Amino acid sequence: MIGILGGTFDPIHFGHLRPALELLQELGLDHVRLLPAHVPPHRDVPHATPAQRRRMVELAVRDQPGLCLDDRELQREGPSYMVDTLQSLRGEVGARPLCLMLGMDAFIGLPGWHRWEELIELAHLVVMRRPGWEAPDEGPLGALIRSRQVGQATELARSAAGGLLFCTVTQLEISATYIRQQLSQGMNPRYLLPDRVLGYLRDEHIYD
Repeated sequence: MIGILGGTFDPIHFGHLRPALELLQELGLDHVRLLPAHVPPHRDVPHATPAQRRRMVELAVRDQPGLCLDDRELQREGPSYMVDTLQSLRGEVGARPLCLMLGMDAFIGLPGWHRWEELIELAHLVVMRRPGWEAPDEGPLGALIRSRQVGQATELARSAAGGLLFCTVTQLEISATYIRQQLSQGMNPRYLLPDRVLGYLRDEHIYD
């Protein structure tokens, strides 16, 4: 099984990396691909350039087996719609199970995503629980949960897509906005992100 974790990664930090590592281990994934978005449809334009964010992810995962960069969204023009990304991946990996990893906040906002109902036909959805966020009982997401939820990670391995699994991971309340603010004010955001990434941000004066 292959894990997929998208984001702007502006910058990447331990709030992204620790849950990715935990799900890598808990679900028995072959690897997790971190995909920086080129033009995020649901967020402001990133402060760092695509090349800079690509480099940050490279540095962040360099010494961690099982976590890797996938830059296909950076190479694609237009909005970085996840449905397009999953279709591209499915064309490469065939019938191997794909697991799209989402925070609970992203899951709740899923009906606002482009062609969102197609996502579960292309990949399993793995939703990371957050304190204070509850999965909806009603509406389209409530129906999705009732029809697609599975109880164990082993059930995801039986098919290429179509399952929905809720997982508890370590939630690190780290904000990329706060990291950018710290750097712009000459403060030290160490211990919020990998030292290699911090060194790169300082060397390149990306958020000064």
